[in-house]
Order: sequence, then structure tokens, then C-alpha cells
Amino acid sequence: MNLTAPVNQSVPKHHTREPYTYHYHIEPPPADGDRVEQFLTALAAILRHSNYRFLLDIYANTSSKCGRCAVTCQVYQATDDPRDVPCYRTNLLLDVYRRYYTTSGWLRSRFGGNGLLTEEKIDEMAELFYRCTACRRCKIECPMGIDHGLVAHLGRYVLSEIGIAPKGLVVSVREQLEGKTGNTSAIPLPALLDNIEFLEEELEEMKGVDVPFPVDQEGAEYIFLPAVSDYLMEADTLMGNAAVLHAAGISWTVGTGYFDGINYGLFYSDWILERIIKKLVAEAHRLKARQILIGECGHAARSAKQFVPTYSQNGSLPVVSFLELTQQLIKADKLELDPNEITERVTYHDPCNIARSGWIVEQPRYILRSFVKNFVEMQPHGIQNYCCGGGGGLVSLDETHDFRMTTVGRTKAEQIRATGADIVATPCANCKKQLRELVVHYDLPVQVVGVHDLILRAIRL
Repeated sequence: MNLTAPVNQSVPKHHTREPYTYHYHIEPPPADGDRVEQFLTALAAILRHSNYRFLLDIYANTSSKCGRCAVTCQVYQATDDPRDVPCYRTNLLLDVYRRYYTTSGWLRSRFGGNGLLTEEKIDEMAELFYRCTACRRCKIECPMGIDHGLVAHLGRYVLSEIGIAPKGLVVSVREQLEGKTGNTSAIPLPALLDNIEFLEEELEEMKGVDVPFPVDQEGAEYIFLPAVSDYLMEADTLMGNAAVLHAAGISWTVGTGYFDGINYGLFYSDWILERIIKKLVAEAHRLKARQILIGECGHAARSAKQFVPTYSQNGSLPVVSFLELTQQLIKADKLELDPNEITERVTYHDPCNIARSGWIVEQPRYILRSFVKNFVEMQPHGIQNYCCGGGGGLVSLDETHDFRMTTVGRTKAEQIRATGADIVATPCANCKKQLRELVVHYDLPVQVVGVHDLILRAIRL
């Protein structure tokens, strides 16, 4: 497979069915024994203790092989390999479900039939489920309403239960749930507090106003949870967040008991997803916050919005995206933004996790158009947007770099170049990392920033 084609050169098409080269580490190593039996046992347990069976029953009894999803999948568009068609990948799991967990499938299996699970099939699932960026663009086109991204997530979940999962994700959540620092970037609490002090000093020097980052303030309106990596790599985003809250006179706090909005469980394990959500909710209750405010992070926002109500044992709290809050404040004339500050041509990238459902689409555009004179859209955009190329946790896996750059990310690079923009704004830590790597790989003359980076430049305190 040619993975080195530049942006304006087509990638050679696949016409063979040679095995993929597997890119993913296995962490922890699988236990001794039959992987087929382990897979079936894990899937049976998940079906018994979740509502996935109802979903799979519906999908297994519908036509799920029409291939219309192929026209929306940017991985398949880049490779033309039939194994990258979303419904092909979905049927790897559905065939197993039909054969082993439905009466009709079990009867047909007595006379042959499809769905026999083998070691080779498990290897194929391990590869294909992690070639999917979980952008869920294919769901829009599917006439049966099948959520292929959700099926890929379930497949990853089953694989993780038998010890097959990307090392980068597992190591990060191990530190988050069981490590000394309690966060995915392994930032010690003293380092976090030093960084907050630095951000306060930078803000005062930049704006001439004392803008505090409240810490462990009980009874605040919001507990603020950005992607913890922002404290290391997105200083302007965080300062923009703080400036907005200060200008509007909103009470908020950062918690020292837990301060990481990242939830990699969304990428591979519902069990991990639940444990992380419970840590987040427990910290919000400890500080008696009234709402949970998620920073510029697509998967952090989606995981909190969808699963805080599901996994809250002590009462659910409202979950708010920072983009929702900032839009409301602009509409209420609570923020003063200089319309002459941003002179560059700006475009916006929609993070799949918050845009695909239609949740966060118009809010960032309203924000940007309120003070950016030269704003241009990518085509397509909004609900129909293309993934940055690093979705589904792939951006956190160094071993996927070539795949992210030359296969799945090529479409996004072409989109950015076509806008002629000087700046790409996106409210997602993962998207920023992926897009910045694309900028270097394809020599794109653009800067990648957060939405609140631009607000920081324009806001008047």
C-alpha cells in the first residue's frame, strides 16, 4: 500500500486481498488460552450486562451490506479497499453474533453458513476496527440507520476484554485511574498549580488585568474540565477560557482532586469510560459545583454530555460545552470583542464527536462571525464534515502516524488548502494535534489554533 502520496496525487487503488500489516501493540498481553473462546465469552458477558443485544438484534435482522456507506468513508475513499467499507467491518461482528447468539444462526451453522470465528478473524477485527476513525459519517448515508462507528466501538470493547488494545490508550488510562498523578498526561498536582500561576501572570501581562484561575472553590457555578493536555500545550486556549469567564463575572473552579476532561474509554472500553465519568462526577460533587463545563475537546465534551447522566450515582449534573457558554455570553452582550483584531482569513474544522450529532455546529460559527471579518467555510462542513484523520483515539497512537497523514488525513489537508485560509480554528485537543501534523506533512501555509485562542486576541477586559 502506497502511503506517501502528496495532497494532489491520487493514492493507488487496491485490487488484492493481501493481509494488512498490523500497526497496533497489544497491552496487556492476551491471557494464555483459546482467543476464540475468550472472545465469545467476553461478547456474551457484554451482551448480558448491557443493552447492546437489542441493538445487534436489530442490525442483524436488517440488510447491512448495500455498501452505500462507502461513498462517505474517507478511509475507503483513500484506499479503495473493500475491507475499509464500513459495512464490511460491521459484518465481521454481526456474522459472529448471528452464528453464536441467535437461534436461527445457530441452526444454520449446523449446515455450514457464515460467521465462524477464527484466530484470523480476530486479527482482522483488531486491524479494521482501528482503521476506523469513529467519525460516524457513514451513519448519515446508511438507509437502514446502522451506526457503523458504534459497532466498531463495540468490537474494540470486546477485543479489549481479551487483552487486545492499543498500548498508548491503555497506558494513559492506567495512569488516569490508578497512577499517582490521576491524569492522562501524568501532570503532578504541584506542576499543575505552577502552570496555573504562570497562566495568570501571562494573562495579566497580556491584558493588564488580574484574571485568576480559581482552584478548589466550593459552590461555584461551574467546575471546569479541559483536556489535561491543554495545560501543557494550549496555553492560549486556557487563557481565552479564563478571560471569557472573568469578563462575564461567572463563578468557576478547577478541582485538584480530578482535573482531566479526557476520556479514552470512549475509544475502546465502556468499562473504562464509566470509571472515568464517575471520577469526574465525584469531583464535581465534592466541590458542590452546579454544572460541569468542558473545555475545547471533542471527545471529552461528547463523553461527558452523553454519559454523565448514564453513570451518575449521586445525581446527574448539567454538562455544558464551553462553546455553548461563549455563544450565550456574546448574545447577551456580556463579552466585548474587537472586530478589527483578527485580520487573517479564518476557517473552522468541525470535530466529529461534537458536530456529527448536530450538537455543536452553529455555536462556534456564531462566535467566530461575531468578530472575525474574513471567515470561510470548508466544503463540506457541519454535520457532513470530514474527520481530521486522527479520530477514534488514533491521534494518540504514534504507530498510526503514516496512516493518519497519507491515507485518512489527506482529504482534510485538501480541504484546508482549498479554503486559502491563514488560520484553522478548531475546539478539540485531538484535532489540533492531528491538523498541526498535517500542516507539517503537507507544507500547508496555515496556523492551527483553538476558537478561544482567537477570542483571547480580541477580547477587551
